[in-house]
Parts: sequence; structure tokens; C-alpha cells
Amino acid sequence: MQTIYADGIANMSLIDGVIRIDLVNITQVEQDKTNVVPVGTVAMSLPGLLRTHDQLTKMINKMVEDGILTRNEPESN
Repeated sequence: MQTIYADGIANMSLIDGVIRIDLVNITQVEQDKTNVVPVGTVAMSLPGLLRTHDQLTKMINKMVEDGILTRNEPESN
């Protein structure tokens, strides 16, 4: 199994029932300019995306419970 580190997502698309998520790394930051380099693509089914969303939500909730993250409440207008 290969491990890929990514700083974020550049693009997501749905083509023929397959979600494609393009992963990127930020390689340089200079005066409000960043260099973004693609590092890979994750392709998954819609059910796979929903399971991934559920797992990520559980992980975020656990990190909030453990005090690692704090939630920002939406501003009321």
C-alpha cells in the first residue's frame, strides 16, 4: 500500500457515477502566491464517498471531544 501526503483538494468531479478527487501539495508560498502541485487522484463510488464522509465526520467529532479541534459557530446576521 502506498501513502500519499496531500495538503488539500484541487478539484472534485462526478463522471459516470465515479467521484474523482484531485489531491495537491502546496510547495511554495510567496507574497500571496502559492505553488500547487498535483500528487494523485482518488476515485470512488458514491456509496464509498458517503462512507468516507461518515468516517471523516466521526474523526472530526472525536478530535473536538478530545480538545484537538474547536468548532467555529456560524456568524448570525
